[in-house]
Amino acid sequence: MAQLAGAVVAAYLLRLLPVDVWTAVRLGTPDLASGVSPTNGMIFEGIMTFFLVFVVFATAVDPRGAFNKIAGFAIGLTITTAALFGGPFTGAALNPARAFGPALAANHWTNHGVYWIGPLAGGVAAGWLYDMFFLKKE
Repeated sequence: MAQLAGAVVAAYLLRLLPVDVWTAVRLGTPDLASGVSPTNGMIFEGIMTFFLVFVVFATAVDPRGAFNKIAGFAIGLTITTAALFGGPFTGAALNPARAFGPALAANHWTNHGVYWIGPLAGGVAAGWLYDMFFLKKE
């Protein structure tokens, strides 16, 4: 809820800027590239979010994680990689809140389900996989 509220506030604050507000808000609203189907968009978003959540578990959540000292770097690098590779196809939202705020402020809901179904499925899959096979049970 906090992420959704923050995204909405941030997107509406963009509308207060003394520039072309629709350009600022619409540029922040992810959408599928021409030729990318909603199903493919969900797969892209799901895979990118899978890697992000898996890296978060492996570096920041797992107390035995080998890279917990550099978790922020690993997570940032994963987000950067997703933005570079997935951005041209889906906008690389990786988080429903990231897509919701700008979509609300711009009233642009085209293919919006992609940004909920894909990331939630990818995140749940990564969390379940890491929990089942890598985290030690007490």
